[in-house]
Amino acid sequence: MAPPTPGTGDEPVVTGQQATVPVPAAAGGGPVSHAIFRLARLHRMFAGQLLRRIGLHPGQELVMMHLWELGPQRQIDLVRLMDSDAATMTRTVRRLEQSGFVRRRPSPTDKRASLIEPTAASHALRRQVEQVWSQLEEISTAGLTDDERTAALHTLERLERNLVQAATDSTCSSDAER
Repeated sequence: MAPPTPGTGDEPVVTGQQATVPVPAAAGGGPVSHAIFRLARLHRMFAGQLLRRIGLHPGQELVMMHLWELGPQRQIDLVRLMDSDAATMTRTVRRLEQSGFVRRRPSPTDKRASLIEPTAASHALRRQVEQVWSQLEEISTAGLTDDERTAALHTLERLERNLVQAATDSTCSSDAER
């Protein structure tokens, strides 16, 4: 067992590094998963702080990035691009619309669908969003060498591929059981 984390009592730490929060004993079988959870939470918190300064919430900037790059999109296409769900995307688009960053217009090819398009106000935000992402990258990778950054990126991409494959396998086995 690793030494306790200072200031947290006798909770064990499952790695040689000091965690920012106590690692519960039940998470001892998943130290990488627990670290990913902690990292994602902190990353989202910092992203939220930086994005609030420019009138966005975490996740909204990603929708805007896709719209800036791809142009107007149907909401269902944004759901697919973001690997989101319809309800979350509906709330996100509604909030962006209320803030004046997107507008809906009828699709010229599908009368049942609307296209979500970025407004001039959102285009004015683009540079600020890029700056926020650069700042978040610097905060997240401070003290890492270029090689360490590259290795971290490769590791994260591998972890993502593993989870995508597990989700695909799970979907395939669920379909087979029906």
